[in-house]
Amino acid sequence: MMHAHTHDHDTAHGHAHSSAEPMRDFSRSSWEERYQSRPAVWSGQPNQPLVDEIEHITEPGTALEVGCGEGADAVWLAGQGWLVTAVDLSRTALARATAHADEAGVAQHITFTDTDLTALLTAGETWNLVTSLYTHPEQGGRWLVETLAPAVAPGGMLLVVGHHPTDPHAADHPDLRDAAFDAADVADALSRDEWEVSATVRERTTRTADGHERLWRDAVLAARRHS
Repeated sequence: MMHAHTHDHDTAHGHAHSSAEPMRDFSRSSWEERYQSRPAVWSGQPNQPLVDEIEHITEPGTALEVGCGEGADAVWLAGQGWLVTAVDLSRTALARATAHADEAGVAQHITFTDTDLTALLTAGETWNLVTSLYTHPEQGGRWLVETLAPAVAPGGMLLVVGHHPTDPHAADHPDLRDAAFDAADVADALSRDEWEVSATVRERTTRTADGHERLWRDAVLAARRHS
């Protein structure tokens, strides 16, 4: 089963992940409790690797976002013209995501759901874009790629982004460190006969709420299925 979205952005309350908030328990109830514990967990801004990969696509289509959290990425995609199916475990997160979509005027372009990912994918539907950013599947990054790849339509894109093992923030948090992956390793799950694959490590910096600069090291897998 897939687990809830962990946006990388800091919030007004501090770091998105803190040592006071263990990430080991990935159950539906624990994510619900996490979201209920504060008015906002994530920053409300789309994740930069998503923007970098998708903003140049001039013909948006259908998109599946796995682990949508409070909806920032789904709202951004809808604003770019995508028709989005956005999945998360937490109903509190989905309620906030729905409100965000309403405020942004794109609610009609997004379907938010807490349907189990396995059940959703078993239906055999495909999307032009399938994304999963900073999620923490218990089964690991390679499993995530193997699970999501069949949901990508011919000519479509799979984008999986996570913390690289050398990411400083992940290194400081054992739960994130355990979930980190190298994009090249998980990309091995994709046949090069069927996919054009880009697997990279990308560095970027953001500024925290208290003004400190923070370095991120992302594992970015962007793969396009041959038409």
